[in-house]
Amino acid sequence: MADNTQIVLVETPKGELAESHFELRQSPLPTPEEGQLLVRNILLSQDAANRAWMQGATYRAAVNPGDVMHGYAIGEVVESRAAGFSPGDVVAGEIGWQEFAALDAKSVQRCSDHRPLSHLHSVLGIAGKTAYHGLLNVPGIAEGETLVVSAAAGSVGSLVGQIGKIKGAHVVGIAGGAEKCDWVQAELGFDACIDYKNDDVSARLSELCPGGIDVYFDNVGGNILQSALFAMKLHGRISCCGAVSQYDGGSPASPVGIPGLLVVKRLRMEGFIVMDFLDRDQEAERDLKQWLESGQLKVIEDILDGLENAPRGLIGLLAGENRGKRMIRVGPDPA
Repeated sequence: MADNTQIVLVETPKGELAESHFELRQSPLPTPEEGQLLVRNILLSQDAANRAWMQGATYRAAVNPGDVMHGYAIGEVVESRAAGFSPGDVVAGEIGWQEFAALDAKSVQRCSDHRPLSHLHSVLGIAGKTAYHGLLNVPGIAEGETLVVSAAAGSVGSLVGQIGKIKGAHVVGIAGGAEKCDWVQAELGFDACIDYKNDDVSARLSELCPGGIDVYFDNVGGNILQSALFAMKLHGRISCCGAVSQYDGGSPASPVGIPGLLVVKRLRMEGFIVMDFLDRDQEAERDLKQWLESGQLKVIEDILDGLENAPRGLIGLLAGENRGKRMIRVGPDPA
């Protein structure tokens, strides 16, 4: 019987994530039961939230030592024991960090015929829908407003800023390093970008947003959220998407001034996850595809080859080395 290559979490990290926290293993190919599909992994999504899952249960179950590392992926049905699915169908679901998985048919989504498949992880997938819903359906954005986006070169932030520009906002990004900031402006069309590694973020926000921030899209938490809170306008809105600065051994300290700043400035600060808006996904897919086809939205993808590179890929993502949506190519596209 053929082997199934898997990457297992062998130790819960107490500080920064390291490759030693994972182990590459071979196991027998899984056999699907009635109502299940045997799915071959093609493209594995890598997200900062993967690290948060190792810290305990969040909006989903924790990843514990001994578990195949959790991960959302696009795959091809190899064998079907469920009505409505056939070998060759392309689906998305919780395949994990492994070459093959036996999944309940009701737990996967059939993928559209859009190609390349990588777009179904990036602009038309979780990254694009998170950016769309997290900006337009949480705080909203209007023409002429000032939008600030942290992790502006990342999978979600890079799209949030572009959507803000499409909607007529003045968009300021925050990213790490002068080269990355230059790229955010030149390639993605942001009006400005603050280098949090070398700039005084608070001073630069005052300079670039003299009238204050209408909407802050937060991917990082921590000190950058602190700076943004003080720079918000009266009745400003904050969309809380993630807190990557806290995931990988970062300080758990929360910003000061809460709830005081929320009260004095009458701010609205709201967290969300993309699944909150499943009833609006068709609208998101329609608009994102239209902007993509018209050239208003650029797709930035960062694809690493080989399942064995998943640990390195996630560590690099947490360190901010990626530009756009990072994913791992585990296997070839269907013939």
